[in-house]
Amino acid sequence: MKGYTKPVALIVAILLIDQLSKIWVKLSMTIGQSHHILGKFFQIHFIENNGMAYGMEFGGDYGKLFLTVFRILAVAGIGYGLHYMIKNKYNRGFILNVALILAGALGNIIDSAFYGVIFSDSTFYDKASLFPAGGGYSSFLHGKVVDMLYFPLIEGTFPTWVPFWGGEEFLFFRPVFNIADSAISVGVVLILLFQKRYFKTEKEEKSSIHSEIVED
Repeated sequence: MKGYTKPVALIVAILLIDQLSKIWVKLSMTIGQSHHILGKFFQIHFIENNGMAYGMEFGGDYGKLFLTVFRILAVAGIGYGLHYMIKNKYNRGFILNVALILAGALGNIIDSAFYGVIFSDSTFYDKASLFPAGGGYSSFLHGKVVDMLYFPLIEGTFPTWVPFWGGEEFLFFRPVFNIADSAISVGVVLILLFQKRYFKTEKEEKSSIHSEIVED
């Protein structure tokens, strides 16, 4: 169990932060409401989506169901892979990055699977309630994912000489996301940035083990 302590602790911490932030937003804010944290550059802006990370949609009830089931299967696969990596003593940094991805995927699955059952609907006028007397706003596996982190860093207008978009307004960074999305993105980016180090270490460790076996 020694190798499981840090990955499991990281997963639990991410899930707690993710779910507590989502529950607070659901119970305290209406759809479209914003709290400005750092002026207009960082806002808590409440929206919900039926689809993928960063507010992207995967349409229809069947699309929603397919996406939720796919997420569950993906998490099962990632979870098994993480267990295999820990058991076979893969690079610790790589293991923690995979744990980040797993935690993020689990965080959004909780929304999709359970929020429709335990919350009333959030609207532009009414906040949601937890465990409403009349039941939730949807059924199991058909919940909406809560997003709230919004960083509209740069806002302006394209110069008139820019092809296609000349004179149109633009906004960077437009997506609204959550802690779970962030965990997935950070995990993926770190793996891409440090993959050579991770797999170099892994290769060196396997070579060392092979040499010891040959010498014995």
